[in-house]
Amino acid sequence: MKKRGMRTAGFRSGIGCITALAVGVLLDPPQAHAQVSVFKSMEKSDSTFARWLSGITLTGQVEGGIMANPARPQPGYNFGDFFADHANQVQLNQAEFTLQKAIDPSKGGYQVGFTLEGMYGSDARYYQILGVSAHEWNARYQLIPAQAHADVHLPWATKGGLDMHAGILQAPMGVETLDPTTRPFYTIAYTSEYSVPFQHIGAMFNWHVTDMIDVTFGLDTGNQTSFGRSDNNNAPAGYFGINLNNLAHGKLNIIELSRVGPENSRYSSAGGAYEANHAERFWNDINAVYAVNDRLTLTAEFNYIHDQGLNGIRANGNFKAADAESFVSFLSYKINKVLTFNYRGEIYRDNNNLMVATFIGNNAYMDGISGRASRGDALMPAPGGHGTTYGEMTLGVTYKPDLGHHVRVFMLRPEVRFDRSLNGTTPFNGGRNNGMFTFGGDAVIGF
Repeated sequence: MKKRGMRTAGFRSGIGCITALAVGVLLDPPQAHAQVSVFKSMEKSDSTFARWLSGITLTGQVEGGIMANPARPQPGYNFGDFFADHANQVQLNQAEFTLQKAIDPSKGGYQVGFTLEGMYGSDARYYQILGVSAHEWNARYQLIPAQAHADVHLPWATKGGLDMHAGILQAPMGVETLDPTTRPFYTIAYTSEYSVPFQHIGAMFNWHVTDMIDVTFGLDTGNQTSFGRSDNNNAPAGYFGINLNNLAHGKLNIIELSRVGPENSRYSSAGGAYEANHAERFWNDINAVYAVNDRLTLTAEFNYIHDQGLNGIRANGNFKAADAESFVSFLSYKINKVLTFNYRGEIYRDNNNLMVATFIGNNAYMDGISGRASRGDALMPAPGGHGTTYGEMTLGVTYKPDLGHHVRVFMLRPEVRFDRSLNGTTPFNGGRNNGMFTFGGDAVIGF
């Protein structure tokens, strides 16, 4: 499975909280300043360093949401849903602050910047890094350094030059990201949960070869691992890919990104350290975004993940592989300047029932990454057998008015979601059903 592969290893009050947040913001907008320039007074200084400091900005953002499940599943979890995993309960997903000195490749020349982001909330359970913040908390709401990296632009080789980001990085693969303002829904697709990585310690490079072509490559310690005993194996992993920009008269962008390296833990792999260090995981994702016109945008994503040893080891010593493939489609239609209709449809084939699972304990997900033993009830696995084909459709709207009063962003995103096993297995609602219906949404406010 994606990060895991580790089978081995009050509704009303919630709606009230979301409504109160929305009404409170609309009636009495907070007096925050959009993107605070921390050292703005220095922008006209004669000192080069002082002018550099004047470009440092501070932003903050809060997200909370709820997904109601009329089936009232036991033990209270929406299967296959990370960010809205607790059924019928409101959650503080994220409260984050970002201090940043951004680089701008379009300006050329040598540039140095940085990004520091701290985040507290329920989403942090899934974005820990071994040896940095993992297992420091045993609660639903946890604290993480979501990003901490140096950023450099080097005007080398081509007109566009080379960008480098080194440190704690959010993984670049896939369409949906941790930042709720960059994605259309509160919940995310199976592909975004189980078939792309989340966090790294390492370095990523983006070479702007031409105005149309970017080449991406990088090296890191592995998905959500660090160094020494905090790495679940002794081998690195890396990325390579290409971006095609502004095709079809500027309407089409295509991103292909691949990744390879061992990801299983020496503590839980059937083949021990040898399997963990030598069983490669291959991640592959290609997505295309096409702006039909000013109102309608279409996005398609295809993903394939293959792990050489996730399924154990044969009697003859050969690895047993596991894999999954998926296709996700998105449609976004701007009804007016504040309201957008969104659609997402997905087919996700878990060929060995080793990718998809729900993690019940607050640290169960990171226990799976590390290979640590969890409580027996900390994992709600997928059905047994030879695989499950998951279908998912989500419909929603984004209400995003410009509130002014120094509020950078405000969003309300109600959604309805339909999940179903398309081949008769019963993974949902405590293993009772082959389908699941949920509805709810989130609210986001940022300065």
